[in-house]
Amino acid sequence: MGEENLKEKVLVTGASGGIGRAIALAAAKEGYFVVAHYNRGAEKAQALLDEIKAAGGSGELLQFNVADRTDCEQKLNAYIEANGAFWGVVQNAGICRDAAFPGMSAESWDEVIHTNLDGFYNVIQPLVMPMCRQKKGRIITIASVSGVMGNRGQVNYSASKAGIIGATKALAVELAKRKITVNCIAPGVIETEMIKDAPLDMILPTIPMNRAGTPEEVAAVAIFLLSKGASYITRQVINVNGGII
Repeated sequence: MGEENLKEKVLVTGASGGIGRAIALAAAKEGYFVVAHYNRGAEKAQALLDEIKAAGGSGELLQFNVADRTDCEQKLNAYIEANGAFWGVVQNAGICRDAAFPGMSAESWDEVIHTNLDGFYNVIQPLVMPMCRQKKGRIITIASVSGVMGNRGQVNYSASKAGIIGATKALAVELAKRKITVNCIAPGVIETEMIKDAPLDMILPTIPMNRAGTPEEVAAVAIFLLSKGASYITRQVINVNGGII
């Protein structure tokens, strides 16, 4: 465990499953105090926190809806007022509502954009000024290969993730002089619930490594970007996709 990280608080959104869970576990193992966010998955979130503590890590849970701006602002501001600024945030929470664009409902478009792209603002904006005052910090966003190259049946998802990439790069420029790095991880096909119904027999041959990635492989990149060793890396999009692009 990284003892030097014990006083550093890291918020991981969408921590109750998949990639977020792997990042939260890895961060706790490295000695960070993990603030594990969830919205409706209270039981999974509690199981995650129990696992973190059983392994000797430290953390707590924080509930809010990333698509609800007022909820984010109130709960994050209250947390920071009581506990101080975060060292890092991994903005991972997101959803997909796939459909061919001609048949995509307005609800499917809005829900994905509000959760994924608006969530960038809703979560990160309240955290930035406290980070600026302490003149240190790490901001990591989770995009997708779909946001880098586009994907059939995911016009809404691709739009939201491409928007996250652009926002990440712009924010990195704004915060660089404050010693706050801002980077993006763009996973490819990862073994999570999100791909449980995907036609993997058709997808895997398009991946040079001919396999899906694991959440732990994404988490390893996030942990490096959180580290002090990554202090000169900012405004980057790191693809974790088995060589697709």
